[in-house]
Amino acid sequence: MDDLSPTDEIGYRGATACSAAGISYRQLDYWARTGLVEPSVRVAMGSGSSRLYGFRDILVLKIVKRLLDAGVSLQNIRTAVNHLRERGVKELEAITLMSDGASIYECISPDQIIDLLAGGQGVFGIAVGKVWSEVEGSLATLQGEVNGKTVVGYDNVDSDELAERRKRKGA
Repeated sequence: MDDLSPTDEIGYRGATACSAAGISYRQLDYWARTGLVEPSVRVAMGSGSSRLYGFRDILVLKIVKRLLDAGVSLQNIRTAVNHLRERGVKELEAITLMSDGASIYECISPDQIIDLLAGGQGVFGIAVGKVWSEVEGSLATLQGEVNGKTVVGYDNVDSDELAERRKRKGA
């Protein structure tokens, strides 16, 4: 693992991404084909090739699953996913997504959450930082790939932006 460059990212095959995100392979495939959540490490290049999903992709997959389970429409989820893509990695962990089942609201402070609830809107919330921790825990024992080499455990590779952030944070 010492021969990894700072730009290398662990990629997870579809079955691993499904396991970590709690979704079926059918959902993963559909979401990739429709552009809802596409793999950022490697896209499929024809029959026999496999997609590789990065940590952030799996985080978004898990959030999409939670929003769907809460009854949010796929159209609103697409809007939320596009918004999350625009966010920097450092911003994601502090976001709480709130929804009334129809609309999705982004809250980055406790005051915003309280204001939303006081207005009678928020019914449920998804703390992205909590989902982040869950995905890290799931990936800690699952197999991934970096430059065609098999690696086990997300925390074993300190070469991506998220790992560097954790290291600086002291996690």
